[in-house]
Amino acid sequence: MKIAIASGKGGAGKTSVAASLARVWDAPLIAVDTDAEAPNLHLFLPPAIEKSCVSWLRVPGLDREKCVSCGKCRDICTYKAIASFAGKISIFQDMCHGCGGCFAVCHTGAITEDRRELGRLESGTVLEGSVRFLMGRTRIGESMTPPLLRQEHKALDEMLEAAPADALLDSPPGVSCPAVTVTRDADMILLVADPTPFGFHDFKLAHQAFLPLSKPVCAVINRAGAEGNEAGDEAVRAYCRENGLPLLAELPFERAAAEQYASGRLLADLSPEWRERFTALRDALRAEYARVKEADHA
Repeated sequence: MKIAIASGKGGAGKTSVAASLARVWDAPLIAVDTDAEAPNLHLFLPPAIEKSCVSWLRVPGLDREKCVSCGKCRDICTYKAIASFAGKISIFQDMCHGCGGCFAVCHTGAITEDRRELGRLESGTVLEGSVRFLMGRTRIGESMTPPLLRQEHKALDEMLEAAPADALLDSPPGVSCPAVTVTRDADMILLVADPTPFGFHDFKLAHQAFLPLSKPVCAVINRAGAEGNEAGDEAVRAYCRENGLPLLAELPFERAAAEQYASGRLLADLSPEWRERFTALRDALRAEYARVKEADHA
């Protein structure tokens, strides 16, 4: 079971939820940081890195001696990474999305294979070696995350094939291409709701954005019960009721929890009560996934 832990906005608490779920998970597990533009799961789960490799994207180069400037490569490039100036083809590799269309239409062999560094994939273990770990990190200045995320997902599949396990995916925040790239490959999505006005707005956007993926979606409220924000908590609860969105847990707003988070420590280690909250969330996720699967086969 692959569970994507997502949020409508940054700072909702998805990483702290993912890290504490990893702490209480009582089955083989891979903790995956897919927030490649700003990975921080490793701050809560310091890894012992065993493997680190560069991730590359196949991009076009140009053999000018073979190029007849027919423009077919330019015409097929949706992303405007190939242009023509004064009848001469120019390639802007940093704009290339790696679709491969230019290779397919070039009949003279002028489009040659080149590559661009996307970032790095790192793997190892966390939590005293009890949980496997995978992280993607984009190269500074790299504007496109999805190609790296697709390679990270392939690496995850290889790890799961070598040793079956569950996977917790700390997803990119928001509803842009990186978030959709990660969540569409998950079996289930856990949305972390920030019950502030802006957080609730983005929570609703995320839910509506992920619905077309036809994945089971459930929710958890983070920082519930803050003084003066009773209406915000109830707004999230009401939305979940009205939209049939299972609300699996409410994690309370506490000063001690904020201090624990700020120091890079796990909420599940704060107290027996906090550990029980995440244990209950773990069990609720499994029960909800089993319920959905049973309904699908009915």
